[in-house]
Amino acid sequence: MNKYFIANLKITLAMVIVGSSVVAGKLIVQSFPVFIASELRFLIATMVLVPLLIKFEGIPRIRKKDFFILFFQALFGVFLFNIFMLYGLKLTTAIESGVIISLVPAVTGGLAFLLLKEKLTKNIGIGIILATLGILAINVFETFSNATLSSSHLLGNLLIFGAVIGEASFIILGKLVAQQVSSLAISTIVSAFGTILFLPFALYEGSQFHFEKVSFSEWGLIFYFGIVVTVIAFILMYQGVSKVSASTAGVLTGVLPISSTILSILILGEEISLSHLVGIGLILIAVYLNFKTITRKSTNSKLRKRI
Repeated sequence: MNKYFIANLKITLAMVIVGSSVVAGKLIVQSFPVFIASELRFLIATMVLVPLLIKFEGIPRIRKKDFFILFFQALFGVFLFNIFMLYGLKLTTAIESGVIISLVPAVTGGLAFLLLKEKLTKNIGIGIILATLGILAINVFETFSNATLSSSHLLGNLLIFGAVIGEASFIILGKLVAQQVSSLAISTIVSAFGTILFLPFALYEGSQFHFEKVSFSEWGLIFYFGIVVTVIAFILMYQGVSKVSASTAGVLTGVLPISSTILSILILGEEISLSHLVGIGLILIAVYLNFKTITRKSTNSKLRKRI
């Protein structure tokens, strides 16, 4: 398997895991306040990542410029993303949350074009459009066809869109440092920044929270968030982003709503509508076009080497 396929496979797997976090987050906010849940998640991740980093790579030397980029990546893609996501999940469904996040390809592609001056290939451009149509097929149709939707439900969807902007910023900023800093070092530093950013708010919530009432399964969700979603998914994402364009990584995030939708049905018992199926279908086509572009790039690269 070529490096482009493996890189895309890693990003896809990372998005499957992040998709599961939408369902896990929906369950977590029923038991934990938002800031406590986020603080525990990144504290656990940091405690796992720091020893791994020291053992395998030692203490990294990072330029001041890259250090600031990592801080802003944590601010947008960790701190704000989790606030918008978890508060949004309190007000809307896991299915709609997962599918709204499929706007990440369009937002990431646009930011990559504007900020990184990346060229959008025909397939990636079509993929971005299809991913956007997928989210419109779900969110807009559901909004206008369901008269029972409350203002709080719509606010929840708006907060999830805020998480979309945070995730797109996370990908763009990650692309800026992925070549200079290892994926393990980035994951460790970003998690540490997340722990620091959430700490003062978590301490305030913790003074009023009864930890003794939390069940074993609820603590299990926190550890799943901290180890699987944060440690494993972060490392997979950074390893993939270092090998592909930001717009390509953005298109692959379309896998996220598929994962979250399936798990929302199986675990939360949420119902799926025709508009959800149409949206997911459009997203699958977008992902296929992206892989088609990658295969062509790999073939052209091999031909150039032979010549």
